[in-house]
Parts: sequence; C-alpha cells; structure tokens
Amino acid sequence: MWFRRDLRLSDHPALCHAAREGREVLPLFILDPALIGPSGAARLAFMYRSLRALSDAMGGGLVIRTGDPAQVLAEVTAETGADEVVVTRDAAPYGRRRDAAVRERLASIGVDFVGTSTPYAVPPGKVLKDDGTPYAVFTPFFKAWFRLGHSMPVDAPHVAWFRPGRIDSDAIPDDPPLECELPPAGEHAAHDTWARFREHAIDAYDDTRNLPGVEGTSRLSPYLRWGCIHPRQILADLGDTPGQATFRKEIAWREFYADVLFHQPRTARENLHPKMDRLTVDTDAAATARFEQWAAGRTGFPIVDAGMRQLLATGWMHNRVRMIVASFLVKDLHLPWQWGARHFMQHLVDGDLASNQHGWQWTAGTGTDASPYYRVFNPIGQAERFDPDGDYVRRWLPELADAPAATIHQPTAPMLDHAAERAEALRRYQAVTGR
Repeated sequence: MWFRRDLRLSDHPALCHAAREGREVLPLFILDPALIGPSGAARLAFMYRSLRALSDAMGGGLVIRTGDPAQVLAEVTAETGADEVVVTRDAAPYGRRRDAAVRERLASIGVDFVGTSTPYAVPPGKVLKDDGTPYAVFTPFFKAWFRLGHSMPVDAPHVAWFRPGRIDSDAIPDDPPLECELPPAGEHAAHDTWARFREHAIDAYDDTRNLPGVEGTSRLSPYLRWGCIHPRQILADLGDTPGQATFRKEIAWREFYADVLFHQPRTARENLHPKMDRLTVDTDAAATARFEQWAAGRTGFPIVDAGMRQLLATGWMHNRVRMIVASFLVKDLHLPWQWGARHFMQHLVDGDLASNQHGWQWTAGTGTDASPYYRVFNPIGQAERFDPDGDYVRRWLPELADAPAATIHQPTAPMLDHAAERAEALRRYQAVTGR
C-alpha cells in the first residue's frame, strides 16, 4: 500500500483493496524529491507529523523510502516479493505523469499497479455536461456534482501488516526549522477538529465564515490536503441547515478547482483565459521590492498586513483575507498572480495546487468563474465590513492593539494610493478587453 495524500486508516478504499482476503500489506511512503523540494517548511512539518501519527496507528510499521517512485517501488517489490502496488488515484498533473511512469516500470517486472478512489468525493473529470464537456462555472458544476452524489464512508479494515524490521526503512525526517505554530497532525486530530467545528460553529457558518476575527471556519484544510480525513466523511455528517448547506458548497469549491486542473493542467502556471496574457504586469526590480513589502506585511494597509503576518506566524490565513491580500497584489501592486500563488504554496500548511492556483486566478480575473478583473477589493472597505471591531487586525498587528475601532483600518504610512492604483488596474484591463 503506497500512501500519498491519504494518511489515514478509516474510509480508505485503496487500503481495503490491499487488505482483502487477509493478504499481508506493506505500508509504504515515498519521499519524492520532486515534491519535497518545492514544499515549504510548514507543509513538510505537517506531513512528517501526519506520517508519525499514521505509523503509530498501525503499530509502527510504516516504511519510508526516498527517491524516484518508479525506482523505489521496483526495489521494494523485489525485496518483498509483492505482486501488487495499491494506491489512491492522483488527479494532479505531476501525479498523473508519475503514476504513468510507475505503472510502466512495474508492468515490466510483472507487478500490478492498482488505483482506486481519489482524495475527492467525486473523482475529478467525472462531472460533465450532457455534451461530455467540463463545466467552466461553479454553480452548474455544483448542481451536477450534488446530483451525482458520493459513496458512503467505510470502516477501517483489519490489516495483516508486514511487520517492522523485515525490510529497511528510512527515518521519518525531523521537522524543518519552523517560525510558525501548526495544528496537531494526523487522523485523530482531523476528526477532533471536525467534531469541534460541528458542535460549536457550523450552524453559524453561513453568517461567520467571512469574519476573520471570529473562529467561524472549520480549519480542516490541512487535514483534507493530506487525506487525514476524506471529504466523504465530512459530507456524510452534513444536514441541510443554512450553515451546513453553505459548508457543503465550500467542499464542492475544492472539488471544482480539482476538476478544472484535471481538464486544464496548464492552469497551474498559466491563465485559464489566454486573452488575459496580454494584461500588463510589473516584473522589474521595483516590482520585486513591492512584492517583498507585501510578503512581509509592511504595506501600511492594516487588513493586508494582518493577513500576511498571520500566514507567517501560523502557516494559514483566513479565506476572506486571502482574497483581500490577493487582490492587493494583482490589482494594487500590478504583480503577476503567480508570484503570490508561489508565496502561498511556500508558506501555507494547507497548500493545495488546485485550490491555491485557481483561488488566485479567481481573484486575478484570469480563471474559471473568475471575479471580474474590474472588481478591485478596497482593503479599507473590506476590513470595515468583515472586521468591524478590528479584532483580527489587533491580533496580528500588536502595534495597533490600542487603536479605536473607528480608525483601526485606516492606512498607516501606506505604500500606495489605493484609488490611483485601482484606476491604473482598470486602465490596464481596458487595454486588454476594450471596455
């Protein structure tokens, strides 16, 4: 059983397949340099901690190997005599290329490669229009996704684990140096987090999810990223109260973005709408200096700086604030959305390629179901609406702890004039679209 983004034992169809008929199962995780290299410290540390929790849950038997997966799997199957490698299918661009190479290599030595299920309630690529084409807008996607439904969670199987010590294993690496605090990792922590959210916050979710100063969101994103919990398990617990219905749509947004990336893998780096390639963005030395101010939380706009400092301190940022800081980067600073997306992937504990890149494209006005480019978030207006008492800003900008609510969101030594940069953003947009 080759674990990837499925670091749990319950509701695990691939593990159930591997363990069928009492077969002995070797649990393996491969530290793939192609994925480890670009990963930020927060995401790596959370992954390592989740691996430790998974290994503990199976009695300490998780085998760790480092290297190219095709080569590692050829070696491990030869060492153990395994006749089958089982995985949860990966729909991401690199994962699909990697798995094709693995399948070919294993076939050459007579080993079956079996993929089942995915990290999503509905496999990316399955939700299609009547004419067989994918959806480009969320609302009709959601309706079709909801009609398709999903399978119900399954219990953890009884597994005859290939016991520790019978095969060499690398150690799970120590956490990289961290400058942020992370949530507890692993399957039990995921279910505790979900239970706490259901009990205390989900019924108010429709009203509180956009308020960063309130603990109104689930905080499940890191666990979903690493498969410590599966969205099926969440959806199975949801009813139809307004809060629960809205939360179901948030799960569907994650599935929508995975579907978009499945059909358009180039959008991990490129604009979904090629016409937006003509939009002028700044990339010179002055642009780099502005980017560094944004990344450090030193723009002078309190809500933007609070969000960037929350990211550095916790590896996470509230979703409403993610949109605000993204709009600031692409429409006030006129920088490429890819710069911001890369920074987020380097720092987010929940960094997920599909959700991150397409969330950025939504704000930049270049992607599927995009916020129109001419919609430019006013950071002051957004802060006054969604953090009216300034609680969020005070938490992350201690220098403003004593500022009155009436003035806390006013810029302090702002790096730019928002009205002027909004006009410039609209001028650039008009040059592309003619309107």
